[in-house]
Amino acid sequence: MNRDELILAHKTFLFPAVFHYFEQPLVLERAQGQFCYDTEGNEYLDFFGGIVTVSVGHGNPQVKAAIAAQLDKLTHVSTCFATEPMVALAQKLAAISPLAAGDGRPAKLYFTNSGTEADETAILAARLYTGASEIVALRHGYHGRSALAMALTGHAAWRLGPATQPGIVHSHAAYCYRCPFGLSYPDCGVKCAADLEELIKTSTSGKVAAVIAEPIQGVGGFITPPKEYFPIVAEIVRRHGGLFISDEVQTAWGRTGGKWFGIEQWGVTPDIVTSAKGLANGLPIGMTMARADVADAMKGLAISTFGGNPVATAAGKAVLDYIEQETLLANTAAVGAYLKERLQELQAKHALIGEVRGMGLLLGVELVRDRRTKEPAARETNALLARCRDQRVLVGKGGLYGNVIRISPPMNIGQGDVEEFIRRFDAALAATA
Repeated sequence: MNRDELILAHKTFLFPAVFHYFEQPLVLERAQGQFCYDTEGNEYLDFFGGIVTVSVGHGNPQVKAAIAAQLDKLTHVSTCFATEPMVALAQKLAAISPLAAGDGRPAKLYFTNSGTEADETAILAARLYTGASEIVALRHGYHGRSALAMALTGHAAWRLGPATQPGIVHSHAAYCYRCPFGLSYPDCGVKCAADLEELIKTSTSGKVAAVIAEPIQGVGGFITPPKEYFPIVAEIVRRHGGLFISDEVQTAWGRTGGKWFGIEQWGVTPDIVTSAKGLANGLPIGMTMARADVADAMKGLAISTFGGNPVATAAGKAVLDYIEQETLLANTAAVGAYLKERLQELQAKHALIGEVRGMGLLLGVELVRDRRTKEPAARETNALLARCRDQRVLVGKGGLYGNVIRISPPMNIGQGDVEEFIRRFDAALAATA
């Protein structure tokens, strides 16, 4: 099919919920490293990474070699059988786990195919372990597209159909740029975190199963909390009998720089961690990692037909090995800090930029029509995406108001890639003004 035939077939045969960023869809054909190519041969600098999924570059040779070797041996069996790739990845994940050792036993894993499934598994495990059913999620959070995950999500646009469930309440996120209390950090006393206490006492039975939270809210627009926020939240939920679930679908694998998991940046030890996306560099994988005693509460029969797939888990192990060998935790911290600094320079130059935030190579640029009123610039954000396309650079979009540019390139980029991105992004901003 040519480009126009492909777009027509996409519209004809796929659900309309499978949306595009552009009025004229961009049809990508291949990719390598930090670049993607469309059907007409145009090259795009990819600074979104397939929604924070291409962690070590498109077509990474080391990951491809691991995939090819596994394809020649075993492509599929269900979780009813043990395989070396699944066990090897589980051992590796337990070794880098941010979870408390508890009774001295290592963390345990349950593999699935996506972040949605990983979060569903985490909620089930928390409910079985605590005997409670009520869950606290955060406003502006995103946890997937199943009925439960949409009920946990704090964005109306992503809650399709009757996406409410009893026993789920939403606490305030630490959205300092748009503080729900009209306060300013640090004089606010981090009221958004302390408010969790009253929420539990007034909107639940007083005993909850868990709080689930993203260390940095992805779809929310890379909302990044102050250092006090998560320690306060974790202490409150545990005092009320619940567990702390860190949803690391977008923040794990060194993405925030210097640490394997985002929650480590705040010095909080979670009880359960979920992740997916960048673990297998684009292959479908999800994982729920829990303290051994929490995992052991999930008794009975459970099966994931494709969870722990030998090819996907072989890719996951190769990704983690590559990150270690190439010291990408350090590279992400250094290059991410440099990119954030350059974006802040653009903020001083372009009035459209209200805030630059994030950590490592997980950065958000919130666009506003007026910096004083902070009126969201949603229309301008769509225009900027189109101008970025003109400049042959790919970025994402997020935020409750659709006015945040999301930037998450592969973690093995260098300063030269940052310079080229800034040049093109600057030009796109100038063309949008």
